[in-house]
Amino acid sequence: MQPSVTGESSKVQEAAKQEETTGGTSQVLALPAKGRSRHIHVKAWVCGIVTILVSITAIALAVWAAASPIGPPKPKPLKCDKASFTPILPSGATLEQVTAVPEGGSFGEGAANIPYPTNPTDLPELCALTVRVVSSPTSFYRFGLFLPAAWQGRFLAVGNGGFAGGINWLDMAPGAHYGMATVSSDLGHNSSVTGLSWALNQPEMRTDWGWRALHGTIVLGKQLSSAYYGKSIAHSYYNGCSTGGRQGLKEIQNFPDSFDGALIGAPAWWTSHLNNDVTRVGIYNLPVSDPKHIPTPLFSVIADEVVRQCDSADGVTDGIVTSPELCTFDFSPLLCGPFSNTSACLTQAQIATAKKVYNDAISTADGSLVYPGLTLSSEDQWYILLGGATDPSPFGVGYERNFLLNDANWDWRKYNDSLIKLAEQTDPGNSTAAKFDIHPYKDRGGKIFMYHGVADGLVPTKGSEYYYNKTIEAFGGKLDDVTDFFRFFLIPGMQHCWSTPVNAPYNIAGAFQAGAMGSGQWSVPGFKDKDHDAVLAMVEWVEHGKPIDQIVASTWRSPLNASSGLSGQRPLCPWPLKATYNGAGEVSAASSWSCPKLSGGGIRLKKPWWSWW
Repeated sequence: MQPSVTGESSKVQEAAKQEETTGGTSQVLALPAKGRSRHIHVKAWVCGIVTILVSITAIALAVWAAASPIGPPKPKPLKCDKASFTPILPSGATLEQVTAVPEGGSFGEGAANIPYPTNPTDLPELCALTVRVVSSPTSFYRFGLFLPAAWQGRFLAVGNGGFAGGINWLDMAPGAHYGMATVSSDLGHNSSVTGLSWALNQPEMRTDWGWRALHGTIVLGKQLSSAYYGKSIAHSYYNGCSTGGRQGLKEIQNFPDSFDGALIGAPAWWTSHLNNDVTRVGIYNLPVSDPKHIPTPLFSVIADEVVRQCDSADGVTDGIVTSPELCTFDFSPLLCGPFSNTSACLTQAQIATAKKVYNDAISTADGSLVYPGLTLSSEDQWYILLGGATDPSPFGVGYERNFLLNDANWDWRKYNDSLIKLAEQTDPGNSTAAKFDIHPYKDRGGKIFMYHGVADGLVPTKGSEYYYNKTIEAFGGKLDDVTDFFRFFLIPGMQHCWSTPVNAPYNIAGAFQAGAMGSGQWSVPGFKDKDHDAVLAMVEWVEHGKPIDQIVASTWRSPLNASSGLSGQRPLCPWPLKATYNGAGEVSAASSWSCPKLSGGGIRLKKPWWSWW
C-alpha cells in the first residue's frame, strides 16, 4: 500500500500560492504535485546538512578563538608603582609606599617598626607595598605586601607575636622566597610584644588586634595580588605562632574561605583565660621577699633535675624530655638540707610554688579550668612568667589594665578568678578563638598543621592539646574525622615558637624560626624540601592530597646558627603518636627514628584529663 501524499501535496500547493503572492520564483511551481513532494524532502535534507555545517563551523571558530591570541581581553599585570595600584584601592585605603626591590635586596621599616626592627635581607626580586586602611572612625591598620617576580600562584599571610603592633617583614621574607604573594598586618598599632597601653579605652583598636586587621589585610591583599599578576590566586596559606597561632585559628573559625592550608604554632587561643592565668602564675612567685619566691637562677637547677629524672621516660637517654606526662617527678633531690648550698636547692615553700606552676589552674570561683599548667622541661623559660621583680608579666597585668578593666593603675594584688568570668563575658576585641566545631573549614577542603614545643615556658603546651581534643569532641569524638584535615605535632625540647635549651631538633620552617636564625634565612637551612619544611609539606597536602604523616625537625651545634653545623634531626609524628628509636644508629640521625602509622580506626577518646572541667 502506497502512503498517501494528498496532505503533503496540498501543503506544497499552499506554499506555492504563498510564493506567488509574495513574488517568489521557487521552482516548486513548475513541478507536478508528486514531484513537489520529493523536492520538499530534498530541500529539507539540504537544509539539514547546511545547518550541521554551520554548527561545525561555529564550533571550530570558537575553538580557534580560544586558542588564538585574539580573544576576550585578559587582565594586564600591573607595574610596580603607585599609579598602577591607586585606582584599584577601595575607599578608606591608601598606598604609603610602592618599591621595586631587586634580587638580593632588603626591605622593611627598621627601627621605626618597634617589634620588628630587623629588615629582611637577600630578598628575591619583588614589588613591596605598604597600605593604610581606615577600619573605624577611631582606628586604622597598616599592612605590608611582598609580590615576588617568580610568583607561583600562591598567597601567604603571616601572623604576629604577643601584643606586638608592627608589620612582620622578617616573616614575610620566606613567603617571597617560596614564590608566594605574602602579607602581614601591624594589627592597628605600633608597639612591643608586651606594650599594651595603646589599648586603654580603645575598643576599636582592640578589635583590630583581635581579628579585624588581619582579615581585612587578607581580603585586600588577595585583591591587590590578583590585580598585580593579572591572574587569580590558586591557593592560600597561613603561617603564625603564639598570637599568630591564635590569629590563624580565629580566621579559620570565622572566615573558613580565607585559607586552604594553615600552620598554627603554639596558639595563644584562649585569650580570656590565658592572659588572666599569666597574672595568676606570676603571683605564685611574688613578692620576691616571700619565702615561697624562687629566684631566677634556680630555674635552671630545676630544669637540670627534670632532665635527669625524665629524659629516659621515652626509652632513650639523649638529654631531651620527650614524654613529660610519663615522668613522675620527685622533688626530694632538690630539697635543701641543713648544710646545702641554697643557690642549688629549694626550700619546701619554693617546691610548693613549683608544684603550682606545673599543676592545672582551677578557678576558685566555680571550680572550672582556668588553664593547663606548664609541662616538665619548660623551666628554662620560666623567667617570662615568674621572673618579675615587682609585678607579674605584662602579658597578664597589661591585659587586665588595658583590655579588660580600662584602668591603667589597677593593682595586681586585687586579682581574683572572677576576672576570668568577666573576660569570658566581654572578650575585649573579640580575640578569643574558642570555636571547636570547624566543619565549614574542613568541608571546603582546608587543612591545618598545628605544632607546639614541649618545653614552652610561656603558652602551656597542654593548652594546644586541650584545643585539639575539644575539636575531636566537636567532631563526635572520632580521631579519624579530624586527622584527615587537622593534625597536631609536639616538638620535644622546643621552647616558645623556636629555639631549644637542650639542642633538640626544633626547626620545621615555622613562624619566627627563619628570622631567629638571621635576616637572610628562609625555610630550613640546607633542607628546603617537603620532608623538613612544614610549609612545603602543607603545599603537598593541599595541592596533591599527601597528608603530613611526619616532618623532620633539625637543629645545629649552635641552635640558631646554621653555619655551626648540623647537630641532629628527628621525625615528628602527628599526635597522639611519638617517634620511636629503631634500636640502632646514631640517636641524632633522623633515620634512626620512625613514626608509627596514624590510624584512629574510628576509636572514640575515653576520659581524657581535660574532661574533668
